[in-house]
Amino acid sequence: MHEFKYKGNYLYCEDIKIQDLANRFGTPLYIYSYHTLIDHFVKLKVAFRKITPLICYSVKANSNLSILKALVDKGAGLDIVSGGELFRAMKVGCPPEKIVYASVGKTDREIEEAIKVRILFFNVESLSELDNINRIAGRLNKIANVAIRINPDIEPKTHKFITTGKITNKFGIDFDSAYKILLIRNKFANLNICGLHIHIGSQITESAPYVAAITKMAKFIARLKIRGIDLEYLNIGGGLGIIYDKETPQTAKKFAGSVLPILEETKLKIILEPGRFIVGNAGILVVRVLYIKSTPKKKFVIVDAGMNDLIRPALYDAYHNILPLQVRSRAPGVRSKYDVVGPICESADFFAKERRLPCVKEGDYLAIMGAGAYAFSMSSNYNSRRRAEEVLVIKDKVAVIRKRETYADLMRNETIPSFLLGL
Repeated sequence: MHEFKYKGNYLYCEDIKIQDLANRFGTPLYIYSYHTLIDHFVKLKVAFRKITPLICYSVKANSNLSILKALVDKGAGLDIVSGGELFRAMKVGCPPEKIVYASVGKTDREIEEAIKVRILFFNVESLSELDNINRIAGRLNKIANVAIRINPDIEPKTHKFITTGKITNKFGIDFDSAYKILLIRNKFANLNICGLHIHIGSQITESAPYVAAITKMAKFIARLKIRGIDLEYLNIGGGLGIIYDKETPQTAKKFAGSVLPILEETKLKIILEPGRFIVGNAGILVVRVLYIKSTPKKKFVIVDAGMNDLIRPALYDAYHNILPLQVRSRAPGVRSKYDVVGPICESADFFAKERRLPCVKEGDYLAIMGAGAYAFSMSSNYNSRRRAEEVLVIKDKVAVIRKRETYADLMRNETIPSFLLGL
């Protein structure tokens, strides 16, 4: 559910007509609904209240400071994957003891920064990384908390680019190798190996893969206890799917009902790392129709946003619903098939193919739905295009939470060396 709904013939975000926002701020424009964002966080919190987990929002899904601040103020922790995300987490006042740190390629500097602020723990993805964190913690005369990320070799039934729990993926450590590491845990004098972590993929719409992965983890935890290896945390990752088109993803309540019995058996503190589930349907991208183009084979709606603004369709062939900001008639009308495309010099620059849309005219505005997650956070300046403005709506109020870039911003960190200037 989300707070983007038609009132009369106009699409609204909470209590504000989106057409007014497009006129005021220009396009392309990302619009986020505060109440949708918080509602999805609360849904998870309520569904799992029996075990009071630490819910660490996945910063990579949408790292805008205002999004992070809103969630941290409601008690969320943060799941980070880089030094930049750690910087953002500290900027919004997230307690370090609510920060968990993943990534297969943490640099020495990133590890050192995280140890110094005393994050809850690192999710460690290889023996080499474990050795390196131990070395850096020793140099700093600190004890670093770590969790071993397990690769449970589970098929999550999602796009191949966003699977992370198959043995062929780059993520995590297999069970046998993890077991051997835990048997020699005392070798790591500057580490406290306090937990286990899994993350099997993204946009997963059913509970079966989670049940399979967590069941494997529960058996592994029982095996460790027999050897006297007691842990404190089990981090089950994120990846819960949302509705983009005709998906029927599990609700937070249904998901909790499926996995809670297994989690309770472990008797460990539980951590969740949701991203898309919280922010995915809390955002839209508003675009303006520049041209309608007809060819002998196709009709194109050419808009003022491109794959640099929202790359998911080009990257994953992802589906996003597209709605007009103004409905001219409620009566069933003729719908034509269009490719909705942008101005980028790539054939992959599209938002929809062969999509049936109501009558579209040049100058109309369209809303690309479900654009809260992995949308702005994956945007770029390709073709030297400025990144979009972002606004946050709370009931009848709106605030700019990221200004539209200027042309000067595109070149801010570039220089021309003197030998090219003839000096």
